[in-house]
Amino acid sequence: PYVGCGTLASAVCMDKAVTHTLLSAANIEQAHYLWFYADRYFADGEKIRNKIAARLNFPVFVKPANAGSSVGVSKVTTPEKLDAAIRLAAENDTKVVVEEGIVGQEVECAVLGNRGKSVASPVGEIGAGAEFYDYDDKYKNGVAQLFIPARLPEDVAEEVRKTAVRAYNLLGCDGLSRVDFFVTEKEHRVILNEINTLPGFTSISMYPKLWENAGTPYSELLEKLIDCAFTRED
Repeated sequence: PYVGCGTLASAVCMDKAVTHTLLSAANIEQAHYLWFYADRYFADGEKIRNKIAARLNFPVFVKPANAGSSVGVSKVTTPEKLDAAIRLAAENDTKVVVEEGIVGQEVECAVLGNRGKSVASPVGEIGAGAEFYDYDDKYKNGVAQLFIPARLPEDVAEEVRKTAVRAYNLLGCDGLSRVDFFVTEKEHRVILNEINTLPGFTSISMYPKLWENAGTPYSELLEKLIDCAFTRED
């Protein structure tokens, strides 16, 4: 027995292109996106840059499809800066994802339990200390502000929680995952960003903080996760 998602769910959620495709089929709202293999870009970069400019509004975020902790991620404000951002992403993976930037709050929800029996924590909010919540902000300087609960109307927070559990179950997650969202400023649209199947457990990590806010301290959270490992149905 082991704690956490199985091989398939872990691989699916690690690959942002695959995750986007499956969630789109389930009509779970996400940022507009496109993805491509890096070698296609190096063979005909102008064609792909033209597609990005035609389909997505700037700014966009350029990401390696299979990476984490914002490594290799760039915020691009003009088409002229796409080439450098795509080349950086390609240094980290053979597949690149480009997503339209969303103006709004960045919020996260912790999901606990095995597929079909999972529950969501209260919603937390990140006030990034940098232009976006990048690697240094996550792990080094720690200047990002965390708001638990998030500064959201209750009905919007509940929509975040329900969508988190729905996506978790749809992708076959088990044990634990952190589901990240944007909530737009005016319409309060809930837009799923990504699912992290092995969220951090450091002193500044959102996952244990969210459950602590819900009345589940760190030691009890570990017990619940171990129970999930022994009761999962593979």
